[in-house]
Amino acid sequence: MSHPETFPLGAITVRRVGFGAMQLPGPGVFGPPRDHDQAISVLRRAVELGVDHIDTAQFYGPKVANELIREALHPYPDNLALVSKVGGTRDDQANWLPAQDPDDLRRDIEENLRTLDVDRLAAVNLRVFGEDGGSTKVDRGLFERQLDAMIAARAEGLIAGIGLSSISREHLEIALERTEIACVQNAYNLADRTSQPVLDLCIERNIAFVPFFPLGSAFVADNPVLGNPAIGRVAAELGRTPAQIALAWTLNVAPNVLLIPGTSSVAHLEDNLAVADIELPTDLAISW
Repeated sequence: MSHPETFPLGAITVRRVGFGAMQLPGPGVFGPPRDHDQAISVLRRAVELGVDHIDTAQFYGPKVANELIREALHPYPDNLALVSKVGGTRDDQANWLPAQDPDDLRRDIEENLRTLDVDRLAAVNLRVFGEDGGSTKVDRGLFERQLDAMIAARAEGLIAGIGLSSISREHLEIALERTEIACVQNAYNLADRTSQPVLDLCIERNIAFVPFFPLGSAFVADNPVLGNPAIGRVAAELGRTPAQIALAWTLNVAPNVLLIPGTSSVAHLEDNLAVADIELPTDLAISW
């Protein structure tokens, strides 16, 4: 089953397999990397292999991922789309905390620009936190004010596109009443397709859908994706790793899917980028 090699990320067209910087900091996405030089090598190798879309966030580390990206790649290639995320923060105990006030969003956009040393980001995702840490309920008043802050940042040229993360379909519907949306980042993988309604609307509106945790959550012990028997069987048949098959499955879900698999290993990076060349038989790709 063939699939297109590129897709628009707002006004910018990127390859459908990019790189996520979340795994570059230390354990728990906190503190410096275990191996600084290897982290730099991963970033430089990614660009050498044609990656033109890197996803990051100021609160990865915090600051660590952005500072590594700047050290490794600045001055950046003209075609490199740097995408960040706002709406969250970390405390000294590495807890993930919401930072949802519109002033927080503006401050964090500006901080991303400083640490990455750029004048404008290709897109910034508003990471929505609900009452339970998720996005099941919509606080429309707050969300409207958040959108105002994002729209203002775009109008001022700080960001080229507005993205949304961890949202419900209702969030996306409200946002599209107000503005264009460049991308949506939600959890989505073989074992967790609760964001299918959001993906369906992204397909309908030609919006890039960027699934995080395509191999399952990095924060749980049991992995229902890589442990799936069909994944193991097809990996053996095609001479690939289970992770490659799971990523290829996700890439084949829809032509607007952009992958951002992350790693702190050059070897794993090369494996991840190779999934763009994997052809899954149609019957397999749709039956799991």
